Amino acid sequence: MDDKRYPSRQSGHGNSSRSGRNYGNRRPFSSDGDRSGGSRFGGRRFNSFGGSGGRSRFGGRGGRRGGGGGSVDISSFIRRAQQDAIDNPAVEYTAKHAFKDFGFVVPLEKNIIRRQYAQPTPIQDQAIPAVLEGRDVVGLANTGTGKTAAFLLPLMNKLYQNPREQAIILVPVRELADQIMKEFTEFAQGIHMSAALCIGGTPIGRQIQMLRRHPQIVIGTPGRIKDLYERKILNLSGFTTVILDEVDRMFDMGFSEDISFILSKLPEQRQSLFFSATMPGPIKKLADTFLKDPVEISVKTRETAANVTQETVHVQSFKKIETLVEMLKKPEFEKVLIFVKTKRGTEDLRGALERQQVTAETIHGDKPQGKRLFALKLFRDNKIRVLIATDVAARGLDIKDVTHVINYDKPGSYEDYVHRIGRTGRGNKKGTAVTFI
Repeated sequence: MDDKRYPSRQSGHGNSSRSGRNYGNRRPFSSDGDRSGGSRFGGRRFNSFGGSGGRSRFGGRGGRRGGGGGSVDISSFIRRAQQDAIDNPAVEYTAKHAFKDFGFVVPLEKNIIRRQYAQPTPIQDQAIPAVLEGRDVVGLANTGTGKTAAFLLPLMNKLYQNPREQAIILVPVRELADQIMKEFTEFAQGIHMSAALCIGGTPIGRQIQMLRRHPQIVIGTPGRIKDLYERKILNLSGFTTVILDEVDRMFDMGFSEDISFILSKLPEQRQSLFFSATMPGPIKKLADTFLKDPVEISVKTRETAANVTQETVHVQSFKKIETLVEMLKKPEFEKVLIFVKTKRGTEDLRGALERQQVTAETIHGDKPQGKRLFALKLFRDNKIRVLIATDVAARGLDIKDVTHVINYDKPGSYEDYVHRIGRTGRGNKKGTAVTFI
């Protein structure tokens, strides 16, 4: 229930900072749109991004496959991302606190030290004091900025001091819920505190058993949480803290009514924390309705770092697999995230790659949760170097050291494009984003 797809709404920026190497018809994009050079892979260059040619096994005709088909102008996305990086240069942030200044309870502080947390990120530096004071918070921050610790650490501190209280954390997708659960497990070592993970794609019976043990924290997706409430398994009236992470993505995926329903069942006296990459009108209205005098924090950073090289590959539909395989055999393609438009497309592409002796895994909404998590673990642990994903399945994921993002199918919007290429070039790492057109 947590994989409904609506046009995404996300903010970020990017740039092309270094000359790209030539793989077939792959070229760095220049502001005047000029491209030159031949292709070793036989890919055909087009003057427009619509393409032409025969039907592909992966859907579409001649490059009109990805999100929006020929109407999607990748050149405008690249120009916009480059300009955004110029208009919004990175600003050095000086933290006002160290983690030792926050005054966490001793068992929690020991785990923070064990995990070598010393200087907080901007969102942690500003949000943690407000949450510890019991204030409602609206935080604008991208994925990968340390949001999870910004709300999880003060929440755990609060529940340690008030063990009878409960908190609920709502997120858009299963993988993000699982990431938060893992972070909780790390910070909870040696602390008598429990959490339940309530997400779709996994047996509901086990989740019911966990809820009957009255965990202090429930982490879940809106669809499953609402389902458990309607089954009279989950009593929302006892939760004194609610956290919504990546609110804009939940709205994009069609969960606005479910979120409003869940919030309406919570007690009036509660602490509410909203975290989002953007704050469009409907989300602001929700915050105005359900939050009380919130502290507003904005530490937005460019989601596509200035060290991401953005490139395009002009290739006929029937040569896409051949071109992709040639790229993946290059040694510099160390850890590659490939985006396709549909769930079926991920499995079709995986099969085609494996027939060419390229091992890959997939994540998409129809895949059982256990297999999705196993695929992510293999990719994170560098057991495989190619992961194929849909946009929705990859929402909120923060995977380290992705060297290349390949848009095998074109993104449907600029926001999707920014989210995709923002999976590489994170922190001070270099990355390359390649789009097939």
